[in-house]
Amino acid sequence: MSPTPAARPGPSTRPAATARPAASTRPDAADDLRAIALRMFAQTGYAGTSLQQIADAAGYSKSSVLYHFSSKEALFESAIEPAVKTLGAFLDNSVRRVRSAEELEAFVEEFIDVMLAHRSEVHIIINQGRTLTDIGLIDEALGYIERIGESVMAELPSATERMRLSIALAGAAYILAVSPVDPDDDEMPVDEVREALVEVLTDLLRPLSA
Repeated sequence: MSPTPAARPGPSTRPAATARPAASTRPDAADDLRAIALRMFAQTGYAGTSLQQIADAAGYSKSSVLYHFSSKEALFESAIEPAVKTLGAFLDNSVRRVRSAEELEAFVEEFIDVMLAHRSEVHIIINQGRTLTDIGLIDEALGYIERIGESVMAELPSATERMRLSIALAGAAYILAVSPVDPDDDEMPVDEVREALVEVLTDLLRPLSA
């Protein structure tokens, strides 16, 4: 009697491995929404921008926006908060730094870099700030501006010095506030804007550190 042939292994009963979806190259949803909302708030205005418009521009549903942010105001504050905190910290001791010959150039470059990095936020605070004082962070930002004004009055002895510093800082901020929010739409490249502002502000402020 011939031996019984060995049984062939049947098909595996283990479930097939599920292929993992490719990693998304899209930014984090909350970061994505903040960036798009910030641009729209600057271009269209806070009052003229709805959550639905932000959702449409970002490619999300409105319910997805509300999953991350409880309201338009919450999204707005989340979008501008880093800039407001940065500006507040930077403006502390600004008058003292301007009056220091050793710190003047570094102060001017840092000031321009902060303004350029937060161009949309500066645009919003200057152009819309007075109509948005019921929003806590806008009120905080305006408070920083008032505080620097008080420092100018207290620490600079002459009207000429006060005007020089006020015109320099407010003028630079105003130039950015009336410029296109999107640097790609500006007629002058950002590097040229930065170089020009640094040169002009340094010339304006140098007498204060003499």
